[in-house]
Amino acid sequence: MSTPLKQVAALPVAETKDGPLVLLVTTRGRGRWTIPRGWPKPGVADADLAAREAAEEAGVEGEVDARPLGAFDYTKRLHLFSWAKCTVDVYLLHARCQYLDWPEKSARKILWVSPEEAASLVADGKLAAVLRDFFRLKAA
Repeated sequence: MSTPLKQVAALPVAETKDGPLVLLVTTRGRGRWTIPRGWPKPGVADADLAAREAAEEAGVEGEVDARPLGAFDYTKRLHLFSWAKCTVDVYLLHARCQYLDWPEKSARKILWVSPEEAASLVADGKLAAVLRDFFRLKAA
């Protein structure tokens, strides 16, 4: 069995008077709800790359934690008949602002939701488990 490929992801969270909100984005291919993620790049710290992906995919910026809050595995479709196992390290991004325009705005939808709703909307059950664990939510 081959070693899983590595990805990094940002979990953008905005604190509001009513509690935290989580930013979800859709995947480009199938339009499923997820969080911004990408492939590691040489010379770029994983946390910084996660923050960069959040800016490119959702136009959100803020302070990113240096250590991942968790990780999950999934199978990524690379091409029509090509799939790869991936492990995704998730970094908390304390959202500070969201721009009106960003590089992938026309390619994705975005949605700010409560942690509970985020856990129920994400397509990947293992990502949902990371959300439930981080926000200390009960399993659905």
